[in-house]
Amino acid sequence: MNLDRVIAVRTNKTVYRDGNRALKVFDADYSKADILNEALNQARVEETGLNIPRVLEVTTLEDGRWVIVSDFIKGKTLARLMEENPEKHDEYLEMFVELQMTVHSKRAPLLNKLKDKMNIKISQADLDATTRYDLHTRLEGMKKHTKVCHGDFNPSNIIVAEDGTPYILDWSHATQGNASADVARTYLLFCLNGDEATAKQYLDLYCKKSDVAKQYVQKWLPIVAASQSVKGKPEERQFLLSWVDVVDYE
Repeated sequence: MNLDRVIAVRTNKTVYRDGNRALKVFDADYSKADILNEALNQARVEETGLNIPRVLEVTTLEDGRWVIVSDFIKGKTLARLMEENPEKHDEYLEMFVELQMTVHSKRAPLLNKLKDKMNIKISQADLDATTRYDLHTRLEGMKKHTKVCHGDFNPSNIIVAEDGTPYILDWSHATQGNASADVARTYLLFCLNGDEATAKQYLDLYCKKSDVAKQYVQKWLPIVAASQSVKGKPEERQFLLSWVDVVDYE
């Protein structure tokens, strides 16, 4: 394996290009179970027919670090295109929403359930017992769906190939469940990135195109924020926990 060309650096992992393959190399202390689950998620989503890089193999380096080998997609991230072409922002955002709606139209029955994952995360959140109880209760009251949810759908996880075809990367957080939870997560990701104007525009556009009430997505915000606060940077945890009380409970 050729590890000379770095194409992305993330927390606890580095992605390299080796010819027509992308090598995602995980740090030595990264959970093996999480790595294998990510590869399994990606393989299961492949079967839906979505445009995503194929998993080619899962292996280890000589030093014991795990590697997921996938197709390398030549192109630019949607985030970079939006930055380079601000006059096309609305056009790119429309592509982004339509792509997410396509994801939500798919089914992958073997993916983990979103509600199960969120219940576990809420139990681990740095919140008092009363707030955790309220969040668990609200989560249980939400409609049960089985739609494919990406879990980290943002413009930096979309590569637009040279022929204009968009490919969706990073399926480590994929689950099956209620699409509005996935939308709430994307909304919060825009806010975390300091782009509240695009967050609002995104939510309005998604709700209009999908005919989903904005109030319904907003009901998910405290639940999603609490479940996402368990991991990540301290400043992100503080921001996410500030959303837990934003929407009044019913």
